[in-house]
Amino acid sequence: MWCVSLQRRHFHSCLCLMKNVGGKTAAEQRWLTRQRKDPYVKASHALNFRCRSAFKLLEIDDKFRLLQPGHSVVDCGAAPGAWSQVAVHRVNSTGTDPELPRGTVVGIDLLNIPALDGAHFLSSHDVTAPPTHAKLQELLPKGQAHIILSDMAPNASGFREMDHERLTTMCLSLIDLAEKILQPGGSLLCKYWDGFFVQKLQDNLSSVFGSVRTLKPHASRKDSAERYFLARMYKKPVKKK
Repeated sequence: MWCVSLQRRHFHSCLCLMKNVGGKTAAEQRWLTRQRKDPYVKASHALNFRCRSAFKLLEIDDKFRLLQPGHSVVDCGAAPGAWSQVAVHRVNSTGTDPELPRGTVVGIDLLNIPALDGAHFLSSHDVTAPPTHAKLQELLPKGQAHIILSDMAPNASGFREMDHERLTTMCLSLIDLAEKILQPGGSLLCKYWDGFFVQKLQDNLSSVFGSVRTLKPHASRKDSAERYFLARMYKKPVKKK
């Protein structure tokens, strides 16, 4: 198990740290300086994580034990693949421990996701598209997942309210995905940004999950609007005849 002893410190972005600040704007230089001082950046490099957001999932999973050996996981907005790295390790999808059940990890993103042993990536795929849903059902054992993970977010427009609404819409689409692939009793962990539409998202999640709680990992900056909904005990909607 990876050490997460740095969890009471904070970091936010997934971009690689650049050494040369020449030609950068003042804002970019401030960002780079902050990155250099961030202990999670160093820790992610030391542990070979693709992105330091891995520590958010590690922290949540250490507390709630969502990822178990043998589980099937769908990682939405997976690029660059850090959450999938954590999932691969914890569900034993490479079969590293032959004494434990072997899980499955499938990642999806509109961007390219570099290959990762133990994970099947659907790059250039839209998580809301029916063909993507069909592909997932082919890849998952019995066509079902134990958990859906989502750290996805829209490209920033510069308008906070618009970005918040767009991310909420993306999260709502995961409820449709859950109806296709999430097994009864399964879980959904999704990132959202605090704002006007949060209650709508929570209400929709509560309509099909027995438990919905808000999480703010220590690895997420205190001044960030970023939060996570952990929805558990999925109740498959009964289709009307």
